[in-house]
Amino acid sequence: MKKIFIVTGEPSGDKLASTVISKLIEINPDIQYSCVGGKHLNSLGIKSIFDLKDITYLGFTSVLLNIFKIRNRINKTVDEIIKFNPDILFSVDSPDFTLRVADRVKKINNNIKTIHYVAPQVWIWREGRVKKFKKYIDHILLLFNFEKKYFDKEKILNTFVGHPLLEQNMRSKIDLSPVINKDHKIISIFAGSRNSETNILLPILCDFIKLMNKRFNDYSFFFHATDENRELIVNFTKINNLSNSQVISDEDIKSQILSSSVFAVAKSGTVSLEICNANIPSIIIYKVNMINFWIMKFLVNVKFANIINIINNKEVIPELLQAECNAKEIYNSVVYLLKNPDIMKKQIEDCKKTINTIKSKTSSSSEASSILAKYLIS
Repeated sequence: MKKIFIVTGEPSGDKLASTVISKLIEINPDIQYSCVGGKHLNSLGIKSIFDLKDITYLGFTSVLLNIFKIRNRINKTVDEIIKFNPDILFSVDSPDFTLRVADRVKKINNNIKTIHYVAPQVWIWREGRVKKFKKYIDHILLLFNFEKKYFDKEKILNTFVGHPLLEQNMRSKIDLSPVINKDHKIISIFAGSRNSETNILLPILCDFIKLMNKRFNDYSFFFHATDENRELIVNFTKINNLSNSQVISDEDIKSQILSSSVFAVAKSGTVSLEICNANIPSIIIYKVNMINFWIMKFLVNVKFANIINIINNKEVIPELLQAECNAKEIYNSVVYLLKNPDIMKKQIEDCKKTINTIKSKTSSSSEASSILAKYLIS
């Protein structure tokens, strides 16, 4: 029986990996799997060798403070992969963890094919990394077509597959009447998937909701959580007495709540593509500690944080970063946009045009899974 080991480093990578593997299971159900993953891969019957929370850290200082723990997890992962002896090591996103694992594995057993999904963002920083990748990556699957030139230049086999979060998935319809106040408009809030980033943004977002509640009485706020940070967000909203806010982590419910929203406030990341794909106007927020900020400012060579803005080289979606990421600025931006529907409509139209340029012709997860299947028979 053919074997695949999947390595992810955070909940978003776990979700991306599951979309591909679910398609591969349809193509070939006779594959044995093991992984470093979370609830999405677990829902496919693939058990993780340890809890994903053990390696989910944000920023340079968090990584430095946990360097020995991360190194221990890299060592354990490499040992488990070598024991499992897969035909394919399928690494997904989180390059500081997953590609370190791939590098080590390739040095020990060159027969294991290494396929990486979600290229490191070399177009944002550290382009020189690409030269190293060809030593241990056999094939890289790209979310964006403009990334090809960086890997073609170094003759690394690559394929543009598009972004799976832009696929229109048929989800189960759920009766939301018990959780939705029909007289209230919904604002979706995304505080991030990692506790380290959620801890920074939650106080700001709760203060933002308090400002909204002082002026309006017809809004409900839904925090889109992961299983890993749900309890943290629930406790924070209780402490702040936010009676018109709820915390949701079920994927089907989150999808329906987002589709029913009039607006979204989101931490910068892949979730912004889901929001754009749902045709919901939004703003992007992001804040890290000052040490991380200055390191990023020195290394990063793009003007924007959000991928839609980066592609357009202009601010299509407003970004509130660092000092501007505070309750008052978020409140002012949200109220301004809600009072100007023409501006929100223009944002939705611009996002739709951009998304059409980065979608694959068929299905991203189908294309990625077919590449994995080909390696299993080659």
